[in-house]
Amino acid sequence: MAGTKKAQGKSARTKEPLAEIGVIGGSGLYAMSGLTNTRELSVKTPFGDPSDKIVLGTFEGKRVAFLARHGRGHRILPSELNFRANIYAMKLLGVQRIISVSAVGSLQEDLRPGEFLVPDQFFDSTKGRISTFFGNGLVAHVAFDKPTCAQLSTVLADACVSMAVPVHRKGTYINMEGPQFSTLAEAHFHRAMKFDVIGMTNVTEAKLAREAEICYATVAMITDYDCWHPEHESVTASQIIVTLNQNASNAQNVVREAVKTMPAERKCKCGAALAHSLITDFKLVPEKTKKNLAAIIGKYLS
Repeated sequence: MAGTKKAQGKSARTKEPLAEIGVIGGSGLYAMSGLTNTRELSVKTPFGDPSDKIVLGTFEGKRVAFLARHGRGHRILPSELNFRANIYAMKLLGVQRIISVSAVGSLQEDLRPGEFLVPDQFFDSTKGRISTFFGNGLVAHVAFDKPTCAQLSTVLADACVSMAVPVHRKGTYINMEGPQFSTLAEAHFHRAMKFDVIGMTNVTEAKLAREAEICYATVAMITDYDCWHPEHESVTASQIIVTLNQNASNAQNVVREAVKTMPAERKCKCGAALAHSLITDFKLVPEKTKKNLAAIIGKYLS
């Protein structure tokens, strides 16, 4: 790396964005090959520190910010992640689109280990995670019926096709709490509900990205059949790691192609998610709350 620098508050919110695309790498994707002119940045947010230093660089001619979701070396449990700091740090850097790469288990026979899925729906079964930037005197209710960005999802699915990676263009990702894997009863229930894949992280990111007016979409890398499949053993961490290693190069190729083909213009509503969502009279919002959320709500205060 070229070096490590710190950014905090206004110092990171420059007129010239430091990055336009953010990549959050999950299990199996702890770094991005092909980044050039790299430097590491410690970003301080009102919500604490992100999972790790953010790596800034140039990728296929575009400015990209990469964050290892669980920290390099995989040190942070899903329930321990500081989701608000991770997403807010991306906002401070000027990121407009976030590509999430995550390992998931399959809940359907035709969703096979080694294949990718780009979900268009989430179901949240987490327990008490902080999944909003709001509160502390400011109320907002964003629309979340379509929790991922359709334009970005299409780019990701098309990138999979271009890289000859088997991909499913839609499906429902159920977000469990973890860190334990599912019981057999839970797996059968999830299948009965017609969920497609199961993971531990993405719905919270998606909610916060929507509040931050950042486009968000997921590349879900299928590693196993959870524990329901009669012809496969119960899922184990070691089994997942084997498939993860096989998926890693595919994920790198898909992200590279997605960044390369990313349209310059956002043709979606993600960038105006708060336009009709902020409820509280701004005259009544505490100054500290306004300051802490300046990167998100600043344009609505002026």
